[in-house]
Amino acid sequence: MQLVIGNKNYSSWSLRPWVLMRQAGIAFDEIQIRFDAFSPDSRFKRSLAAHTPAGKVPVLIDGDLHVWDTLAIAEYLAERFPEHRLWPDDARARARARSVCAEMHAGFGALRSHCPMNVEATLPEVGARLLREEPAVRADLERLFALWGALLDEHGGPLLFGRFTIADAYFAPVCSRLRSYGLPVPKPIAEYVDAVFALSGMQAWVSEALSEREFLAFEEPYRASRSINADITASTTPRSLGN
Repeated sequence: MQLVIGNKNYSSWSLRPWVLMRQAGIAFDEIQIRFDAFSPDSRFKRSLAAHTPAGKVPVLIDGDLHVWDTLAIAEYLAERFPEHRLWPDDARARARARSVCAEMHAGFGALRSHCPMNVEATLPEVGARLLREEPAVRADLERLFALWGALLDEHGGPLLFGRFTIADAYFAPVCSRLRSYGLPVPKPIAEYVDAVFALSGMQAWVSEALSEREFLAFEEPYRASRSINADITASTTPRSLGN
């Protein structure tokens, strides 16, 4: 089994199935296609064409089967490896977990667009500006904290459904965004973010993301290089919300 991903520092969609499989102990070989651009003639797009017609990462390869889209990958893995209990055991909890993953998949557009994942960066000034100037970002955070808070109250933590599930893998990129942009969170939410970062799979991803040491200007709306402070007057342009 193989997983095709992009840059670990930037590719939030790649993070989800990678952390899911690593944390669950599902063996896979990684195929990393580094970003250079997203134009049709870019090396990234040309290399990816061998794996998926969608032109986006991640892609799961199991023999001659190629599965793209993170939700499709998660569902396939849950069916392929039932012993790993990737969804909650209880039917009602499974339905809830699928609902919150679907909401993340299709929603939170302002948070994702204005706060692109950047594991290496520390951008609290940007986070503070966005909270002041972007009501849609504030609304996304309010919804996120209400969603997480309800699940943590219901299931007792430390993760959304008590133990690790697809839902935690699905929200891992958001946890990274909260840290990178220094966004203030209530104490129970901060404890959940800490629990996600304590996962061995997440620790491995972060370590490898930090080791990439690449700077891609088209993924960096707030900095001109890795070594300078953020330009807090900059604003993001609309970004693809991934696969």
